[in-house]
Amino acid sequence: MSIRLSSRVAQVRPSATIAMSMKAAELKAQGKSIISLSMGEPDFDTPAHIRQAAIEAIEGGQTRYTAVDGTPALKQAVIGKLSRDNGLDYQAAQILVSCGAKQAIYNLLQALLNDGDEVLIPAPYWVSYPDMVRLADADPVILNTTAKTDYLITPGQLEASITEQTRLLIFNSPSNPTGRAYSRRQLAELGEVLLEHPRIVICTDDIYEHIWWADEAFHTLPQVVPALKDRCVVINGVSKAYAMTGWRIGYAAGPAELIKEMRKIQGQSTSNPCSVAQAAAVAALNGDQSCVADMGKAFKARHDWLIPALDAIEGVTCAPGQGAFYAFADFSVAIEKMGLADDLALAEHLLEHAGVATVPGTAFGAPGHLRLSFACDLDTLKDAVVRIEKALAG
Repeated sequence: MSIRLSSRVAQVRPSATIAMSMKAAELKAQGKSIISLSMGEPDFDTPAHIRQAAIEAIEGGQTRYTAVDGTPALKQAVIGKLSRDNGLDYQAAQILVSCGAKQAIYNLLQALLNDGDEVLIPAPYWVSYPDMVRLADADPVILNTTAKTDYLITPGQLEASITEQTRLLIFNSPSNPTGRAYSRRQLAELGEVLLEHPRIVICTDDIYEHIWWADEAFHTLPQVVPALKDRCVVINGVSKAYAMTGWRIGYAAGPAELIKEMRKIQGQSTSNPCSVAQAAAVAALNGDQSCVADMGKAFKARHDWLIPALDAIEGVTCAPGQGAFYAFADFSVAIEKMGLADDLALAEHLLEHAGVATVPGTAFGAPGHLRLSFACDLDTLKDAVVRIEKALAG
């Protein structure tokens, strides 16, 4: 029997990150020695006080449905976090808690976009952005960058990309996959362009906010350009900063009328996030934040070792980042030297011959590159680099 599928799903590609991780897991199950640098998942345990809050929530009977948009306690914790860390004031009606930051972004795209709308996406981009835009029947417009521009878009490039159909800009800093981040000055310059185009909504994906080591403090766009706040949807969550990836709690903060429609989308898909995970997220946002700083120091130490180690490999160049936990290295010279077709072939070669799983740059809109996660211990990274160097030389 042949089942006719939707034209919508035919436009969507499987996540390259998940696909590579699954292949690495299959090889591990076969008994092969595999180092996976493909998933963006901290290797730390969720801090003890957060786990304890979940246990107490279970024992206290917090195991039933909650409001679709999150418990009052968690929404207040989000409001407190945005005020404390970002100097932004929101009301409960402007907050939506979702099953991860990914769902929050998906809700936004479904609530906002129509057929023919254009969404500006700087590249390299997180792999899911373009396909989520296509699922909303809109068109992703890619703003390409290079190492020469630090993988950041310029105000002139942004201005030149705007058309009458432009409806949304998706903005991620620090970036997955590059780790690069926009300074306060750069955000202000981009903000000046956006102020001239009032029909454009901005999605600022701040999920890596606390994994940060730039010379200046982290700033989110509506914090730098307050006049844009009513057009910004701030996306964040607890997965990266608190090592809570499996808990699936993200949130959006934005204009009440848009949040209301996003809540409607969520109400007809997943309904509320897990009640126990919400209780844990309250403890994460309201509790002692020293665990965030401690994990951040560990990520920076790994970054400071891995970037120069990759850059020292013949045929590889790798620039430092300001945050997140990814190295985004240019392997184009090595690919040509080895006679491989592209970065996809290189990723397959490294997995099969070096036992190292990476993610091809093509999946992020940057052919010739590989993304390597350093959300693992330093000894593992050192082993991986030795394997990669041998595979490229041999």
